[in-house]
Amino acid sequence: MSKKKIEQRVRRHASELVQEKGYVSPVDLLVKMERLTPKQVEDWRFKRISYLERVAVGNLSKLNHSLKFLRDFAKEQNLKPSSTTYKSWGKGPKKILRFSKSGNPYMEEIYSTHYVRAKSKT
Repeated sequence: MSKKKIEQRVRRHASELVQEKGYVSPVDLLVKMERLTPKQVEDWRFKRISYLERVAVGNLSKLNHSLKFLRDFAKEQNLKPSSTTYKSWGKGPKKILRFSKSGNPYMEEIYSTHYVRAKSKT
């Protein structure tokens, strides 16, 4: 899939998520784009999967392009970035979850940033 096609899909699905929820998160976007399944996300949240990229469909370069374009889309739409901490679900101590194999702070930040529609001042 070309970068232009990826950008069109990101734009369409991100717009839908903002309409539905008032925000868009990279995890929700990847589910909507069918790069992850809800079951895979649940398994990751319950620590059955060590990092989310492990189960994502497609090559990491295109996945990363999707996430970087999401950030550009959010700026264009005046969505406010909101850093979110993902912690594990289930019994036992809550552990901060990893998105990428490398654990690179830049990539972890890209995956964990939600983009929120600004509240209208009326």
